[in-house]
Amino acid sequence: MQLEGKTILVTGATDGVGRVVAKRLAAEGANVLIHGRNQQRAEQVLREICGARVRPKKGMATFYQADFASLAEVRKLAEILLQERERIDCLVNNAGIGSGTDKNHRQLSSDGFELRFAVNYLAGFLLTRLLLPRLVESAPARIVNVSSLGQQDIDFGDVMLEKGYNGTRAYCQSKLAQIMFTIDLAHEVDRSRVTANALHPATYMNTTMVRDSGNSPISSVEDGADAILKQIVSEELAGKSGLFFNGQREARAIAQAYDEEARAKLKALSMRLTGLS
Repeated sequence: MQLEGKTILVTGATDGVGRVVAKRLAAEGANVLIHGRNQQRAEQVLREICGARVRPKKGMATFYQADFASLAEVRKLAEILLQERERIDCLVNNAGIGSGTDKNHRQLSSDGFELRFAVNYLAGFLLTRLLLPRLVESAPARIVNVSSLGQQDIDFGDVMLEKGYNGTRAYCQSKLAQIMFTIDLAHEVDRSRVTANALHPATYMNTTMVRDSGNSPISSVEDGADAILKQIVSEELAGKSGLFFNGQREARAIAQAYDEEARAKLKALSMRLTGLS
């Protein structure tokens, strides 16, 4: 994909790897739609992008505020984007939260769902479903789901983890759900029009999420941004869909991701929880 003039939505773009990706895209001439919760952080990113006037291909950036712990705010975000944007060439579902500082403390979203499942998975599921017709109209378009090597089977008897809650388990379950959704999208949408792939960008990047989870960074956000940008622009990935990548290399998720029955259960649950069915 040639980035100049393309419209790319990056969720969670006011901090961490999303911020780096947004700035790089704008530097290459893309019109970047920056999503985040925090107005002040967003203004700083916009200043950094708009102040880089030495860039010969400097693109534009626009901030869209929404809290992904609320499905109502996700719906409002999609509504505004569909009103304001005639095309969306790429959607990068990057917004997310880690396992938390207190891994035994179970939190709920404003809709009453386990917080990590809601923010890391359900919000992106709903946003993607609502924007999918516009992505198809903008073909060839791409969906990039920023997932993780940290994955754990979904227990459909206790998806909201009411029994024996653990933050790491919650995070890993939500990331597997993203990959399962990615594979479903590849089966549903003509890959000559829209591709969907998931990736683990880099291990323990130097982000707020990693530090808040009590882990020491071992890679950089620049490493992760390189992997995400490859998903957006690489010609070798044209027409390839439903894949999982570890960094810049194709890899395999855990077995449940490829279980059709499990994916069907997850899809039915997700459609019900998000009010799409």
